[in-house]
Amino acid sequence: MDFGISGKTAFVAASTGGLGLAVARALAAEGVRVAVTGRRGELAEKIAAELQADGHSAVAVEADLSTADGVTAAVERAVDLLGPIDILVLNGPGPKPGAAASLGADDIAAAFELLVKPHHALVSKILPGMRERRWGRILAIGSSGIVAPLPNLAVSNTGRAALAGYLKTLAAEVALDAVTVNMLLPGRIGTDRVAELDRAAAKRRGTTPEEIQLESRKTIPARRYGEPEEFGAAGAFLCSAPASYITGVALRCDGGLIRSL
Repeated sequence: MDFGISGKTAFVAASTGGLGLAVARALAAEGVRVAVTGRRGELAEKIAAELQADGHSAVAVEADLSTADGVTAAVERAVDLLGPIDILVLNGPGPKPGAAASLGADDIAAAFELLVKPHHALVSKILPGMRERRWGRILAIGSSGIVAPLPNLAVSNTGRAALAGYLKTLAAEVALDAVTVNMLLPGRIGTDRVAELDRAAAKRRGTTPEEIQLESRKTIPARRYGEPEEFGAAGAFLCSAPASYITGVALRCDGGLIRSL
């Protein structure tokens, strides 16, 4: 299948590792000119250089997306290097684990500060140009916790659900402008973040990360953790030209982990 996005430009938030990097690599492989972004500028430079060495088009943008000024600076830098942004991939670090019963006011505020405000700021900067050019893709890397809230991840469940509500509403508003808005929800994908959560669970329960992983695999019909490359491929498809009639969707990439339709 020809994804029809060669020569397009993409801003991939938090793409110096994990699922953001997986999507950035998949887009670059489709001929998209990718801005690799992250707080660690040297790492972003290294990844961009690796993509260039593989014959892809990529630039590095050091970015602190936790502030409005940081978002503005990062977007302006990406536009200076690549031109107008056609594809926006929303992504960011996950908040600390914690139970719902123990959440304080600061935790609730953190859910919005970390998981809603930066993404809203990026959309506000980039969406107007997409609408004007009548083509755009907005893809948010979410969590299966949106569909089935995950134990001991109350802050994440709260913030990501709020983001999902905002993006679903937005999708209907911009569909006539040929801009799609979707979410891609990982299950247990083999990233550093999932390894961190497995270690935290092992510590809580007095066992080993290996035992936690074994238990987790038993709950997944595919009986394994997903590969980042599999997730990246799904993300690239949702950003493609053939996916132009798919919008307002939260697609799960989870090996069948969530049992509802």
